[in-house]
Amino acid sequence: MARIKVALPAVFSLTVELPVRITDLNYGGHLGNDALLSLLHEARVQFLQHCGLTEFDAVTRLGTIMADVAIEYKGEAFYGDVLHCQLAATDLHKYGFDVVYWVKNQAGKEIARAKTGMLLFDYSTRKLRAVSDEIRHQLGGV
Repeated sequence: MARIKVALPAVFSLTVELPVRITDLNYGGHLGNDALLSLLHEARVQFLQHCGLTEFDAVTRLGTIMADVAIEYKGEAFYGDVLHCQLAATDLHKYGFDVVYWVKNQAGKEIARAKTGMLLFDYSTRKLRAVSDEIRHQLGGV
């Protein structure tokens, strides 16, 4: 099976700093793959807020839903590390976009590259919704 390769964009819109907590470690003593995915979720919520968006609006019941995820592990992270997660929206299409993540530790060592495919979702109708011009603009017109 071919290895996953996450392409990095030329420009990132936001950098989020996230500490590696003791509960993020696995039996190998380093950041677990499940914990990294949770940290990426936190970074994505901050990124969407930065863009003036939300993952879920309880009033309108509009939000996003993750369609897929790819993570390319590059190095280990340990308790006490502060991860610098750079984020950008890419590949905007009719119903969604990708969020690309480039994760490094405080010393600049690459830890991971990731991509999540996000779809706009109406939680009331349980259906996809089209990306509006406003959302396109909020994401930087990618």
